[in-house]
Amino acid sequence: MTDIIKDMEWRYAVKKFDASKEIEAPKLDRIKKAFNLTATSYGLQPIKMVVLKNKELQKQLVDYSYGQQQLAQASHVLILCIENKIDADYITGYFKKVKEIRGTSDSVLEPFKNALVSEFTKMDNNQIRQWATNQVYLAMGNLLTICAAEQLDACPMEGFIPNQYDELLNLSSKGLSPVLVLPIGYRAEDDIFAGFKKVRRDMENSIIYIS
Repeated sequence: MTDIIKDMEWRYAVKKFDASKEIEAPKLDRIKKAFNLTATSYGLQPIKMVVLKNKELQKQLVDYSYGQQQLAQASHVLILCIENKIDADYITGYFKKVKEIRGTSDSVLEPFKNALVSEFTKMDNNQIRQWATNQVYLAMGNLLTICAAEQLDACPMEGFIPNQYDELLNLSSKGLSPVLVLPIGYRAEDDIFAGFKKVRRDMENSIIYIS
């Protein structure tokens, strides 16, 4: 059995990828499945992941990411986005999917659906976008863990210019806004950061026990 703690100790935020190495299809499939299985608030999945494998576009993204070369070097770039429109129709669609998959009766689903529609109707667009953005961070954590388990390297990024990503990749036409970026691949042998010891709080300063 894989020792996930050792895998997490092995991972780090890669500063240089080996551009000659590509991720194998089975590993990429597990990454995609892990994203889709990520827990989200109410199960609504207000997020989508763009999988980019195009060296020319990846090179252009470097200019929109404060010069971070990992984007050009990586095997693939994952762009985690939120849905731009979360409304009553979106929520109703989720409950239709629940009924289709589980066969749950309307008498059980309708009260919950109506409560969610009511709750989201009271929220303004900024509040909904912030809620959706929170779900992206859940997905990022999940992806970092599954990448480590697959012995794939990754570098999570907040430092990029969203509107320029949108313009280059035409994300708004897909109803999406980019939130986080995750280049993935295999570390370069000469990435000196691979040998650095992790810097973390001592456990007694990180964990609080209440009994």
